[in-house]
Amino acid sequence: MTGMGVVSPLGGSVVEVYANAARGRSGIHLLDVAFAPRLNAPLAATAPFDGAAHFEPPRLRMLDRSSQFALVAARQALADANCDRSAVDPYRAGSFVGTGMGGSQSNDDGYQTLYAEGSDRIKPFTVLMGMHNAGAAWIAIDHQLRGPSLTYSTACSSSAVAIGEAWLRVAGGRLDLAIAGGAEAPLSFGSMKAWEALHTLAMIDASDPSASCKPFSKDRSGMVLGEGAAMVVLEPWDRAVARGATIHGEVLGYGLTTDTGHITRPSVEGQAAAMRAALQSASLGPLAIDAINAHGTGTLANDAVETAAIKAVFGSRASAIPISATKAMHGHLLGASGALECVLSLLAMQHSVVFPTLHLATADPECDLDYVPNVTRTQFPARTMLSNSFAFGGTNAVLVLRAACDG
Repeated sequence: MTGMGVVSPLGGSVVEVYANAARGRSGIHLLDVAFAPRLNAPLAATAPFDGAAHFEPPRLRMLDRSSQFALVAARQALADANCDRSAVDPYRAGSFVGTGMGGSQSNDDGYQTLYAEGSDRIKPFTVLMGMHNAGAAWIAIDHQLRGPSLTYSTACSSSAVAIGEAWLRVAGGRLDLAIAGGAEAPLSFGSMKAWEALHTLAMIDASDPSASCKPFSKDRSGMVLGEGAAMVVLEPWDRAVARGATIHGEVLGYGLTTDTGHITRPSVEGQAAAMRAALQSASLGPLAIDAINAHGTGTLANDAVETAAIKAVFGSRASAIPISATKAMHGHLLGASGALECVLSLLAMQHSVVFPTLHLATADPECDLDYVPNVTRTQFPARTMLSNSFAFGGTNAVLVLRAACDG
């Protein structure tokens, strides 16, 4: 990986995201929007982002907020990669983007016009703004990537799948350059009410709303929705070295399995199988993993199942592996979470730290591993990490990531 770009609740650049994550800053807060009184728990993790600062008005009118995030994160990643794209065959370059909900705000606005206001004057670009593949398409158009432009929508694992699938093509010699990641802007009124109806969202912490997401803690009550995008640039190792690129890290493996027992209920078997598949893909054994970025949503079911799955894969060594659940800081970006957590994993290895699992104050007997509670662990030189992404619909995706120092 030679380029990284981020727009997130922890900041609008990779440098800012690292600084806030390392000091354990939460991007979760009470929402100050017109529809907040109609939410049971008006919480979210919002990105400090104004599209008008990045796009001229005619262009902005064609872009849902999720596409805006995707384009800005992709620009950052390509600038960071410092790649002369004129030296790359455009038919051997592609965009791979994950999103769970596509243009949620644009669709919500259209329904508001049609049903609430009784007007037939829908915005002319509503379809283009709302379609799930808009982000990947705009990235390809802006940067003249004429190879595959693919969108993955596997709920919360979407962007981990996008990175994994892009890596397969780069590693297999079919592409010389791929931009991969995810984008999500799910904080429309309709979306938040729909998630609320599933009874998976966190209750407000009365003493500190920013502490409302509590992965692996006994008093956890659910997840908090977030928004943003994260993108990485993937190139073949030899090509990156030959052009003198700064290499942030390497994808070593990718595991993908599907739970088939229930559309929303995770399984120990499926999550463990995904981790084992990722290790097999990387030709590594469990002893090679130094740290894990957990899916860690803060829901009662997921955190206990993920703990049990880690134990099933790593056995007695599971308790010795530091595990971060960074959603306590940046919220759940749904289809963009896996990409953001991939970037955070790379940053953790670069800086020899393990990011904390915030707001873990009450031990849960079912969640009894080393979750790095509340404070960043420094001077921890991890070389190889797992990044877990599990999803409604049952798609479990796991990435194996290696620090840049290892060629």
